[in-house]
Amino acid sequence: MSERADHLSEIPSGATDGYPGEVTVGVGPLTIEEVVAVARGGARVRLDPAALAEVCKSRAIIEGLADDVEPHYGVSTGFGALATRHIPTELRRQLQRSLVRSHAAGSGPEVEREVVRALMLLRISTLATGRTGVREATLTAYAGMLNAGITPVVHEYGSLGCSGDLAPLSHCALALMGEGPVRDAEGVERPAGEALAAAGLEPIELQEKEGLALINGTDGMLGMLCLAIHDLRGLLVVADIAAAMSVEGLLGTDNVFAADLHALRPQPGQAVSAANLRKILSGSPIRASHDVEDCPRVQDAYSLRCAPQVAGAARDTVDHAVRVAGWELASAVDNPVVTLDGRVESNGNFHGAPVAYVLDFLAIVAADLASISERRTDRFLDKARNHGLPPFLADDPGVDSGHMIAQYTQAAIVSELKRLAAPASVDSIPSSAMQEDHVSMGWSAGRKLRRSVDGLARVLAVEVLTAARGIQLRAPLQPAAATGAVVDALVAAGASRPGTDRFLAPEVATAHDLVVDGTIRRAVETHTGPLN
Repeated sequence: MSERADHLSEIPSGATDGYPGEVTVGVGPLTIEEVVAVARGGARVRLDPAALAEVCKSRAIIEGLADDVEPHYGVSTGFGALATRHIPTELRRQLQRSLVRSHAAGSGPEVEREVVRALMLLRISTLATGRTGVREATLTAYAGMLNAGITPVVHEYGSLGCSGDLAPLSHCALALMGEGPVRDAEGVERPAGEALAAAGLEPIELQEKEGLALINGTDGMLGMLCLAIHDLRGLLVVADIAAAMSVEGLLGTDNVFAADLHALRPQPGQAVSAANLRKILSGSPIRASHDVEDCPRVQDAYSLRCAPQVAGAARDTVDHAVRVAGWELASAVDNPVVTLDGRVESNGNFHGAPVAYVLDFLAIVAADLASISERRTDRFLDKARNHGLPPFLADDPGVDSGHMIAQYTQAAIVSELKRLAAPASVDSIPSSAMQEDHVSMGWSAGRKLRRSVDGLARVLAVEVLTAARGIQLRAPLQPAAATGAVVDALVAAGASRPGTDRFLAPEVATAHDLVVDGTIRRAVETHTGPLN
């Protein structure tokens, strides 16, 4: 059994609620939602007949070059620094097999199923553009492997994010050839040939250009970007919910979230976040209790007052990532490509810089959102700053430690996220005898972003759990309907009851589950309507 990357949370592959059952490929660019539906929700892939016709058209062009005495990269030459070697006709199919076998050289923990499925879908999407020169049979076999739930074993290390995600895609191409290990629809590891046969599929014997077309794309890093965008969109709403709960529980003011104040600085994400905070805190009796003339508070700390500015900037960064992902989803990334007018041309579109940059940007976003969340949590625990709550929210301080170490857990994660925010995309290492002398490291940026998104969810969960206890300790004052619904959801799940110390890790885990499965957001939106 291969070592798996189980340190990363992943929605179970069987969790299909809310996802479409089928995604059509070849009728236009895929959407982020469609990528998530296939990768995470198990949606099937349907190939558009018009796309298959275009595939056959471009394949005829490649076959017309097969016997050409002039060298054509990927058809009759070696690869990378070996591109000067002319390959005789009788060795060209071996050339494609050898390419895939040698490039399937990954190492380390096994990559999560949802990432591999996203990678496979995106390669299918590029193949379906008709710009790569593969045969229709190869494309339909690839789609059949994905629809059968067969997931090639892909390893964490091996891609430099230039010339595409070569090693990860090669492990998938190897499985299509009937070689190497895969996991079947039940998650059992078995030989690829055996799994294909069980699904009624035949291994593919690669022909001219096909090996290169199967491995030369940015599909792995783009798949991870799509999944991260999807998850961050949800966590941004949770960040606003957590901030609102902290403002309320720490006796802060919502006056600073007024729409006219934010209109003075027309950053779009900031206005969205402030609007969410106003909705969540609407009608709070706790807030009303200190809205009196003799209240000594003049301004709240930055972590409370500036929550919309930070979460809003994060939203705008995610929106930029969405634009980049959209452009990439509309791309046909391969080298060489079959152009619309029938030329076969080398190019550099496989360079992952556009995707790598935004993957790095989003790691910064995750780290900073987690950082401000941890600072709000820490205020709850400090008797000098929590405005009348017991130290560490403990039942009997000294005997009980309350949420002291939950904040330590947050701090450890935030420290890790700060390290993960160091960009991967600036760390180019030359390869292939200096032929590939500048690479993007986009795959590495995607891998660390997945850890960052997971860490952010865990930090927000601790803030929600701590803020809920702080709000409970304000009794008999009652919270807003929306924040009270979060407290009720936590209590119903067995977490967040004031009292003597108990085993806290399960409550932290429960809060995390409620954050990532959408329960916290749904509880709030029952009272606020949709949040953005």
